[in-house]
Amino acid sequence: MSLLAVQDLDAGYGDLQVLDGVDMDVGDEEYVAIVGPNGAGKSTVMKSVFGLTDQMGGEIIFDGEDISDLDPNEIITRGLNYVPQSQNVFAGLTVRENLEMGAYILDELPTERLDEIYDRFPILRERKGQKAGTLSGGQRQMLAMGRALMLDPDLLLLDEPSAGLAPDLVDETLDRIDTINDDGTAVLIVEQNAKEALRRCDRGYVLVQGQNRHEDTGQALLTDQQVREDFLGG
Repeated sequence: MSLLAVQDLDAGYGDLQVLDGVDMDVGDEEYVAIVGPNGAGKSTVMKSVFGLTDQMGGEIIFDGEDISDLDPNEIITRGLNYVPQSQNVFAGLTVRENLEMGAYILDELPTERLDEIYDRFPILRERKGQKAGTLSGGQRQMLAMGRALMLDPDLLLLDEPSAGLAPDLVDETLDRIDTINDDGTAVLIVEQNAKEALRRCDRGYVLVQGQNRHEDTGQALLTDQQVREDFLGG
């Protein structure tokens, strides 16, 4: 059984339907990438899984439970968390306060987990008293991921984690995501650097105009001539 199963999903915003019959799944500890042209609905898939869109049809099953009608506050208690592309830190709070917010649903702060996040992202320990709004783009992305990991989710949703980063920070950010996955957290990622995402992931989906167009292993999609010509720049 898949950890996450998106089945025949129709979703959008108000009267605007963006997704049309989308199917995708993520296995336990699997790394799955969603790629496709701008406006394809990639981010809408992520937001739908996390309860942030209007669902018009289909089902979203997580760990055997239908979460289609749950709101984000309920979804995170199931073991799923989401890092949006932008506005993903509380700029006026310190680094430590941001991380504490990641565990706000718990009665007590999991200090061991906080230490694990600091060990994973040492710069956050160094800057723990610094306001998040003063961090660099790469540091903010680490903080956003660290906060999402505070509850030790089974599945982490990452929407364009390298967007806006300097080129030398893109590989570093994606390397950290590889490590998160290697340590046992399943990852579903939307990434603007499609070739690099497919090179690293286990499986990938190509989304076009809100519909599934291709599905295969990341390596197979990278070497598929039609996919390369249509979506990866040859």
